Amino acid sequence: MKTMYDIQQLLKRFGTIIYTGNQAADLELIQEEVRELYNQKLIDVNEYKTAILIIRAAHNKLQ
Repeated sequence: MKTMYDIQQLLKRFGTIIYTGNQAADLELIQEEVRELYNQKLIDVNEYKTAILIIRAAHNKLQ
């Protein structure tokens, strides 16, 4: 997993598609969904950490 697209594909595997038209809001929702997948033990710790780092980097680019 290297890009936001990869994270979106991860979420898509679990039936989640997020698009609100607001990039900042999308990133917040994606982060929450990734956190929920990890809390429910559907993804491992490495996937979780990588996804969170990518999301934070994308969020920093917006600012």
